[in-house]
Amino acid sequence: MPLIIMKNNNSSNGNGTFTSLFSVPTLFLLFTLLSILSLSFFFFSSSTTTTSHLSQNAPLSLQPSLSSINVYVADLPRSLNYDLLHLYWSFSSDSRLGSDSDLQIRSTHIPKTLKFPPYPQNPLIKQYSAEYWIMGDLMTPPEFRSGSFAKRVFDARDADVVFVPFFATLSAELQLGMAKGVFRKKVGNDDYLRQREVMGFVKNTEAWKRSGGRDHVFVLTDPVAMWHVKDEIAPAILLVVDFGGWYRQDSKSSNCTSSEMIQHTQVSVLKDVIVPYTHLLPRLHLSENQERHNLLYFKGAKHRHRGGLVREKIWDLVVNEPGVIMEEGFPNATGREQSIRGMRTSEFCLNPAGDTPTSCRLFDAIQSLCIPVIVSDDIELPFEGMVDYSEFSVFVAVGDALKPSWLVNHLKSFSKEQKDKFRQNMARVQSIFVYDNGHPGGIGPIPLDGAVNHIWKKVHQKLPMIKEAIIREKRKPPGVSVPRRCHCT
Repeated sequence: MPLIIMKNNNSSNGNGTFTSLFSVPTLFLLFTLLSILSLSFFFFSSSTTTTSHLSQNAPLSLQPSLSSINVYVADLPRSLNYDLLHLYWSFSSDSRLGSDSDLQIRSTHIPKTLKFPPYPQNPLIKQYSAEYWIMGDLMTPPEFRSGSFAKRVFDARDADVVFVPFFATLSAELQLGMAKGVFRKKVGNDDYLRQREVMGFVKNTEAWKRSGGRDHVFVLTDPVAMWHVKDEIAPAILLVVDFGGWYRQDSKSSNCTSSEMIQHTQVSVLKDVIVPYTHLLPRLHLSENQERHNLLYFKGAKHRHRGGLVREKIWDLVVNEPGVIMEEGFPNATGREQSIRGMRTSEFCLNPAGDTPTSCRLFDAIQSLCIPVIVSDDIELPFEGMVDYSEFSVFVAVGDALKPSWLVNHLKSFSKEQKDKFRQNMARVQSIFVYDNGHPGGIGPIPLDGAVNHIWKKVHQKLPMIKEAIIREKRKPPGVSVPRRCHCT
């Protein structure tokens, strides 16, 4: 900063000398301030550079881990997972399907020595196959897991969560296929015995005793999986397709009365993770999309129970509307081809509730680029917070859907530009709902943006709340029992 001076031509000596505009004390103060500002700037620049350098080189333990979650796999015997597949393939057929979709695989006579047998293609079971793909990723050798969000650790003390490798859906479906009449009984029920074996093992581990099971992960995609031990696994992290099934049935026993709370005690959006059904129809890429001639398509059973009663009413309202196709059918080979054709030639695909709030139909629609029409007043969907369903789906209140002509008129009101935008957005998220990694037995690298990685990312989001619950439980005085509470949504 230059010193300001001026010439004094009126000086008494007449020499025109220069004198300072400021007095000496003032100049001293100015120089002092300039020095302080210069030093402050130097230290600020140095501190910023140092802080940036330290943050880049700080220990991982001091930074939030966003790249992985540490998962320990409980050491259950193979009889509770992969050997159940051998048991399934030892049967000649599944009587619940008109034509056995697994006939070709059975004809190959899968050897007992095959370590990782294929999962059933029977659509009644395949739609729940998340357990197989999650397990396959964790069983894949480390050198092929660089793209996996879940980092497998081999000491439970190093884990964020403990994965319980029980094929609960397959166990339940085996029982339903062999002796459905004893499914809810204990005597003569092999599924019940397997559930008890699982709980007997995990509850005796130090990991369960440390957390009360709160950091244990169970895959329960079939709504009736592990039905007999539901109270014992209630504190754990449950991977479920929705909050239907036995979760809803048992809500009547809950003491919660507030409409602002989840009306069941086993599940909560705070600790549990909604996962996708496995889609049954092949993916249609946006570049393959062709002109769609139908307005609305639905294929499935007309008559359902509980929340599915709405489906029957909607059916009767729209079945005779022009451009609407309502087909009743079963998910066998013929039904699959009809669904592919129907979804790929229709603008919208109807997704009303059935026996449970959701179904694999929603994810088939997404893979078919058929805009989902979700009729529900209260529904849980996978990966919300990561995915905005309103960008590619139409949500309809039950009351509106039951008004004559309302639904069809509403769908007709969407412009071509709006529908094209829905499909473009849908194409961007198709991969998020895909489990299959394309490798035999599910053993191999998984897609970076696939369903398995997104599931573990959602579990990772739950960790702070889970760890807090574990800490609260530890400081509870001995002998004190805290009733299980409903969780606010």
